[in-house]
Amino acid sequence: MRRTLPVFLAATLLLVACSSDDTANDETASDQTTVSTAADDDASSTSEAPAGTDPAAPPANPDKPTVEIPDEIPTELQVNVLEEGSGPASEAGDTVFVDYVGVRSRDGVEFDNSYDRFQPLDLVVGTGQVIEGWDQGLTGVQAGSTVQLDIPADLAYGPDANGDIIGENEALTFLIEVRAVIQPPDPADAPTEAGVPESEGATDTIFEDLRDGDGPTLEAGQTAVVNYVVFRGDNLVALESSWDGGEPVPIPTASATGFPGFVKGLPGMMVGGRRAIVMPPGDAFGPDGNPQMGLPAGTDMIVVVDLLGAFGPAED
Repeated sequence: MRRTLPVFLAATLLLVACSSDDTANDETASDQTTVSTAADDDASSTSEAPAGTDPAAPPANPDKPTVEIPDEIPTELQVNVLEEGSGPASEAGDTVFVDYVGVRSRDGVEFDNSYDRFQPLDLVVGTGQVIEGWDQGLTGVQAGSTVQLDIPADLAYGPDANGDIIGENEALTFLIEVRAVIQPPDPADAPTEAGVPESEGATDTIFEDLRDGDGPTLEAGQTAVVNYVVFRGDNLVALESSWDGGEPVPIPTASATGFPGFVKGLPGMMVGGRRAIVMPPGDAFGPDGNPQMGLPAGTDMIVVVDLLGAFGPAED
């Protein structure tokens, strides 16, 4: 099934974060990062300029940390845990959500960060999605930890330059805040329509817990990391599932950026729980529905979510 929901959510979040500058929104929406594998570099060779030098850049994030470069250029990978986390340590195949700042190790010149995009990066550890220094350095991290990776050139881009800032044989330093560590779900545990009541003519978002969680409680304003299945309310036909792609989806619950049905229906869940959220059209895609997804106009939408993790500040 085609996954339209996360694309819609990401576009909404980016639009709000960058609404002050249309050019910046276009640049941010490309979601290019300089930690991609070398195979991706031909398709995405432009690295970001240092913070404050691009007049079209979106507003800087005040939460972006400062990176302290190493005393010597690293010749082997150095992993320094600056703040301990908690929970399971990441293993190959786990999905991690991180915020990061990347600089040249020799002089601290910044080439990329996720903070000014106001959206953490998610990746599957140990699968070659990122440079080797990340794959190695992010194995064993825990949610809530802050890690500095000082990466030698051979575990970064080696003899290849990357954009205007990363030169040949360039060592790189990253300060990384680990937001969530998500283990691969068991496809056999994906929810079905069993136990989900049909809904027609709902006037407000309501929800029912199908399974209690045993982890932290998601608070309003935080970002939820979920797997989900979308059902038509009138006949419980499954329209879309994140389980098909094998990767969880981050969903913001802040009232300013969130999907209305999720803003109302997700807070209060505990990590590890499963909840059925019934949304009237006004709290979902609007009165016209979403024909691309298969949701007709005026039709209630039911989303069954498994809460895998939660991060970020809660609303006051």
